[in-house]
Amino acid sequence: MPELPEVEALAGDLSRRLAGRAVVRVDIVAFSCLKTYDPPVTALAGGMVDGVRRHGKFLDLDVSGTHLVLHLAKAGWVRWRDEVPATPPRPSTKSTLAARVVLSPGPDGGEEAALDLTEAGTRKSLALYVVRDPAEVEGIARLGPDPLVGDFGLDTLREILQRAGRAQIKGVLRQQSNIAGIGNAYSDEILHVARMSPFKPASSLDDEELEVLLAAIRSSLGDAVERSTGLEASKLKGEKKTNLRVHGRAGEACPVCGDTVRSVSFADSSLEYCATCQTGGKPLADRRMSRLLK
Repeated sequence: MPELPEVEALAGDLSRRLAGRAVVRVDIVAFSCLKTYDPPVTALAGGMVDGVRRHGKFLDLDVSGTHLVLHLAKAGWVRWRDEVPATPPRPSTKSTLAARVVLSPGPDGGEEAALDLTEAGTRKSLALYVVRDPAEVEGIARLGPDPLVGDFGLDTLREILQRAGRAQIKGVLRQQSNIAGIGNAYSDEILHVARMSPFKPASSLDDEELEVLLAAIRSSLGDAVERSTGLEASKLKGEKKTNLRVHGRAGEACPVCGDTVRSVSFADSSLEYCATCQTGGKPLADRRMSRLLK
């Protein structure tokens, strides 16, 4: 799933590509992805793209005051086309295409271009919203503070963790109403940098641990944003995967201590961690595997 660094980079890439272009039309291919009906998607036609912003893990295209908001979910992505295919897209079980935004030539002329929104897999969660104000999207309205905004400091983090009580810190970091933009991958990375157990109760952190965690949030996300800035959308997935320390690396050596990275499985996801760095050498219980062995 694209998280804060990748969505920030996508916003930057699209800002450059869409500058001076107008929306010709939006072709909805997978009708389940469109979550709104007023304004209609046809309201975007003819509008100039005035900017692209990020709200947590949401992309927001401002089209002359009407907003096309995208949430790429777990398997969604964007693909830029320098030319618009001659054949209009049609629904197909074999295609990953969910929608196509056809764009006018740029300010320097040229041909029409297109932005394809795709989603792999059978679980369809990609979402498009056409709204007058991004705050009309429920997911944006309930977002917590952005961890890379200047006023996100110790007091903010302390309040979030104390409010969460004894909830496991991994889940607290992932909850978008607590902190905007951190998902499964970067919560693993942050906790590895902070040398904290994913199961540590959120409200149990002392002041020193809070400072360590805040520094880990800033460095993990900030470094990823810096690495991603300026990259084209097609290169962002590879950049993210290459630089992850523990997430998705179960069975490999921890880059800090050399211990084997371990995994805990859940219904539809997993977390990765280093026992030596994060849990005093004690493996965390994998409850799903424990049930299977009974």
